[in-house]
Amino acid sequence: MGNKQPNEQQLYIGIDGGGSKCRATIYSDDGQQLGTAVAGRANPLHGLEQTFQSMIESSQLALVDAGFAPDTCHQLVAGIGLAGVNVGQFYQQIIQWQHPFKAMYLTTDLHTACIGAHHGEDGAVIITGTGSCGYAHVGQQSIILGGHGFALGDKGSGAWLGLKAVEHVLLALDGFACSSKLTESLLNYFNAKNAIDIVEHLAGQSSSAYAKLARIVLMCAQDGDAVAIAIVQDGANYISELARKLFVLNPSRFSIIGGLAEPLTPWLDNEIASKISPSISPPEYGAYLFGKKQFLTQPIANVNHQ
Repeated sequence: MGNKQPNEQQLYIGIDGGGSKCRATIYSDDGQQLGTAVAGRANPLHGLEQTFQSMIESSQLALVDAGFAPDTCHQLVAGIGLAGVNVGQFYQQIIQWQHPFKAMYLTTDLHTACIGAHHGEDGAVIITGTGSCGYAHVGQQSIILGGHGFALGDKGSGAWLGLKAVEHVLLALDGFACSSKLTESLLNYFNAKNAIDIVEHLAGQSSSAYAKLARIVLMCAQDGDAVAIAIVQDGANYISELARKLFVLNPSRFSIIGGLAEPLTPWLDNEIASKISPSISPPEYGAYLFGKKQFLTQPIANVNHQ
């Protein structure tokens, strides 16, 4: 294995890059999954070089998983959905990348997630993972909301839950807020004795470090901790309101995806939760569909001529 060459059939690769990981999946022309792999985060907000490295690494590992040589990226047509490329400068920088693929077509991770969730049909999707954002596409209309990145937004996301929990615990340890089970849980998680110990653990850390704390916040909320409940409910209320704004376009389907989708659903407004449909296909399949459509309609765009 690992030494085969792709046959005459055009192969595609769908890449989904976010704040915690980058998944690449290779598909045949008829949409059969051939191989898949995961590498590190791929959000240009956290560094272009890291993004490029993660895309290349996940692609090569996916090729190996499919039984192909890792240096055959140049035969693949890539559809790529990345967090952060709704910011124009990052979109332009990645489009100008000397990529290793036969052709590359770039859009937001929201767009490809929506395509995958509804198997190419119109619909709406909210991503609640490390970050949070919403997207709806119906006919010729689309809405994109949130996704402003850690520290500037991403309310209701894993990183936001973790940040709010740490903010409260630090205030509690300094005597400005009430302590609760959440305080004890975070001290135990960091093996910390005081506020400075927690700060030392988190100083300079990325959004993914805070997102890892979301599990603790949710567990404390489920156990009845009032502080954790208030944080989780505040985040869930935002996600519910985000959905309502997407529903302005009257999408026929609505899905919530990402690591927090399932644990956050019980906290959503009942009318929102009742409208959730399961995601049909993963975001990387949506990236494949996007890349294939673009390649068939504009095959000479962004082709690697090396």
